[in-house]
Amino acid sequence: MVKRILAVVTIVIAFVSIGMAQVVAEKVDTAVISKIKNEGLNNSQVMDILSYLTDVYGPRLNASPEYKEGAEWVAKKLASWGLQNIHFEKCAPVSKGWTLKRFALNAIDPQPFPIIGYPKAWSPGVKGTVTGEAILFDAKTEAELESFKGKLKGKFVLVSDEREVPAHFEADGKRLTDSELLRLANAAPQSGGGRRFRGMPDFSRMSPASRDSAVRVMVREFMPDADSARIARFLSQARGGGGQNITPQKLEMCLKEGALVVFDIGRGDGGNLIVQSATVPQTGGAAPGQRVSPYDAKAPQIIPQVTLAAEHYNRLVRMIKKDQKVKMEMVLDVAMTPADSSFNVIAEIPGTDLKDEVVLIGGHFDTWHGGTGATDDCSGVAACMEAARIIKTLSLQPRRTIRLGFWAAEEQGLIGSSEYVKQHYAEREGAAGASPMGGGTGELKKKPEFDKLSVYFNHDNGTGKIRGVYLQGNETARTIFRTWLEPFASMGASTISIQNTGGTDHQSFDGVGLPGFQFIQDPIEYDARTHHYTMDVYERLQADDMKQAATIMAAFAYNAAMRDALFPRKPAEAPRPRTPGSN
Repeated sequence: MVKRILAVVTIVIAFVSIGMAQVVAEKVDTAVISKIKNEGLNNSQVMDILSYLTDVYGPRLNASPEYKEGAEWVAKKLASWGLQNIHFEKCAPVSKGWTLKRFALNAIDPQPFPIIGYPKAWSPGVKGTVTGEAILFDAKTEAELESFKGKLKGKFVLVSDEREVPAHFEADGKRLTDSELLRLANAAPQSGGGRRFRGMPDFSRMSPASRDSAVRVMVREFMPDADSARIARFLSQARGGGGQNITPQKLEMCLKEGALVVFDIGRGDGGNLIVQSATVPQTGGAAPGQRVSPYDAKAPQIIPQVTLAAEHYNRLVRMIKKDQKVKMEMVLDVAMTPADSSFNVIAEIPGTDLKDEVVLIGGHFDTWHGGTGATDDCSGVAACMEAARIIKTLSLQPRRTIRLGFWAAEEQGLIGSSEYVKQHYAEREGAAGASPMGGGTGELKKKPEFDKLSVYFNHDNGTGKIRGVYLQGNETARTIFRTWLEPFASMGASTISIQNTGGTDHQSFDGVGLPGFQFIQDPIEYDARTHHYTMDVYERLQADDMKQAATIMAAFAYNAAMRDALFPRKPAEAPRPRTPGSN
């Protein structure tokens, strides 16, 4: 019996020793991390960087002149800190540039008032100041469409229905609660690779019941603790907002009949709305990957398109329904620039003995044009820039090269990062479009650089502080991240979730089997006020949160660059079929 007990004790000690060895094996230079924390929290420049990215060089619609001007400023700033190999790498798509030069919209009769609205990206402009009567194009069937023939010429055409604007009975801004973080930490692995990036569903093609069900699923997936008031607000927006009621037939008729402009109702309320790209009518049931975009070099002529604030749109509809002849005037002056390739912004802190291996950090550089892209994704770009500044200021010498990647055309479907992965690392045979991870059913074709990339860290979930990391199903990374996060536990960053998160550039790397990670962040007002909204501006940024995030980004980049081994990769997955509607 004694021998048996001793044997058991020996085995237990052996297992404990192995576990301790695994923990101890992940070495961290705590003295350096302390210096990184001091520099990042007490001498931060992240908010000054953000002011330049938003106030001076924002917004930056992909392929626009403003995108290039902002990239040139970033390149000069990084060079002034001592970064090297700074360059722009061209990638698909070949896009037309678009700049909004001047816009004004007013009702002038029977009662004058200014109207809150924003032109859609890549919308054509109008010549001078145009005036005309507003008309509600509320056709729901082919027969009703016919009844509007001959009535649209010279008109301001409203094509959406009214929608409810529920009161806000809960705060727009929030932080992750202890219970939410615990649920993430205790979550089971996701099957089938977890959540993948998908575009907004086309609600206009759904039955009312299917649409409402889809909205509820989306809200529960992204905001599991959303109450009934928030769900009601999203349902209301889906029923009437975001341009989803603009059918190809309506747009084609408006253009053919000579209407002045098409108005739709924006998602959002309180004068804050989501505005994205103009719609090109698609005929013949084109698949998502075959649809023509307004920025395409060969895009057909389209009608000017403007998204209006819900409250002002609703007022116009109510007036028209009361037989008021609403007269309006508009100035819409835009500049189109010749089609050119998009480009990513790349820069490096060279490594030493392992300089051929790379640790990559990044976010996307393009923004929508209604606001200045403060939280989507100037916050990510600034966090990475500040992380590089911290490392250079402290004269740290990373073993691996630390590379910064600021991606183009993320808002068009992760295109910049996907092209970068495709050019440098890997792609699947038969992959559709620019994406190296989607659509291909063949073998993964690896490039020589594939085995040289250690890990990619992405920042693209707004201004909220980092609370931990999504493992993307890579359980082998848990112990590493636990060790790296320990110095930041008192700052609220300690949660590690086996789950995946989607919708941003880390997926381009994860999709080909490279370690790619996105941080868990406090939502703050991301879904409620800033993500693609016109009020995504500097004032919505949280300074202390940004300092914390940039400091953690610097520490993660440095730790990864100093490891003896490359970052562990998860077991290879079988190729996944392309999901309809995914990018």
